Amino acid sequence: MAGRDAEFADYFTARFDAARRTAFALCGDWGEAEELAQSAFVKVYARWRRIREETVDAYLRKVLTHEFLNTRRRRRARERAVAEPPERVDARAAGSFHAAETRGPLLAALARLPDRQRAVVVLRFVQDLSIEQVAEAMGCSTGTVKSQASRGLAALREAYSALGGEATRTAR
Repeated sequence: MAGRDAEFADYFTARFDAARRTAFALCGDWGEAEELAQSAFVKVYARWRRIREETVDAYLRKVLTHEFLNTRRRRRARERAVAEPPERVDARAAGSFHAAETRGPLLAALARLPDRQRAVVVLRFVQDLSIEQVAEAMGCSTGTVKSQASRGLAALREAYSALGGEATRTAR
């Protein structure tokens, strides 16, 4: 049991920050991103002995994506009004992160996308995964990934322009 725990601890140490950044790109909130990443690692740990070493990163991505989408579904079902909104973690105080994560208009535009489109855009273009890898992580067909990516990018460009960003189209 100690060897299994040590292997997982090494994996957790090496991958937690990347998982948290991916979760932040999905949800736009550092506190929620940390919870999503922790929840995903708990689920990975529960199946650690059965996961092949060469597929563990893909499995973590899949679990993290499903955790994000599931929290969104649950939140819509039980959302409630409160007198004062909860405190938000300041992004600058959340530790080191990539410059792309500090782009306010881009993050605001990303937050306007529907959950599934946001997940596809983040996995496909932020994580640079193939269409097949995104389809596996989300549990859908490659056609769904293509259509969600197309719609998501169009909506992202529109939202980004509306927020004052300069939307540029790149040649494919």
